[in-house]
Amino acid sequence: MVADYKRFLMTDGEGIRCSLYVSGCPFYCEGCYNSSIWDFQAGHEYNDRLEAQILEDVGQSFVQGITFLGGEPMLNTGILIPLARKIRERYGHTKDIWCWTGYTWEELMREGESPDKRELLELVDILVDGRYIKDLHDSLLQFRGSSNQRIIDVPKSLESGEIVIWPKLHDQLRVIPEIYGKDRAAGEGDAS
Repeated sequence: MVADYKRFLMTDGEGIRCSLYVSGCPFYCEGCYNSSIWDFQAGHEYNDRLEAQILEDVGQSFVQGITFLGGEPMLNTGILIPLARKIRERYGHTKDIWCWTGYTWEELMREGESPDKRELLELVDILVDGRYIKDLHDSLLQFRGSSNQRIIDVPKSLESGEIVIWPKLHDQLRVIPEIYGKDRAAGEGDAS
């Protein structure tokens, strides 16, 4: 089941992307912005027509890649592995694949974890890992909701055997309006 498919977004990873929201998540993170799709039966069935649309959309010259979100992508490998393989067959690595998961890298790498999760992971370029933790929420984080989450370069991490953070990471240090507010307040005092 998929909850939604969105074309040509700039919020779900780097560049202009297509985003597939799969249904179902067991983590029930407090404050989750996608809580409406925790149910594994939410949305509609994935079908050949949707897949053809996704493959065509991803092929647009201005599209950098696709993002898998949810719900929980690592529990929807029956849909995502074949789709990711088709993207790789058709576009190679000219299109990247991002994936958000509530699992941590360490959980995905642990002995005894189901092999389908590792199979999907090996097709992914960038993984945003970890459950959303409301108490660690920070709106200044790039592509993440809480500070425990990491943006991981998957191929480099698999190659090195340790987590390699995405090299383009650039979190904001403060909110821009806050800067202007301080400048205005300082300027108003000087004017008198």
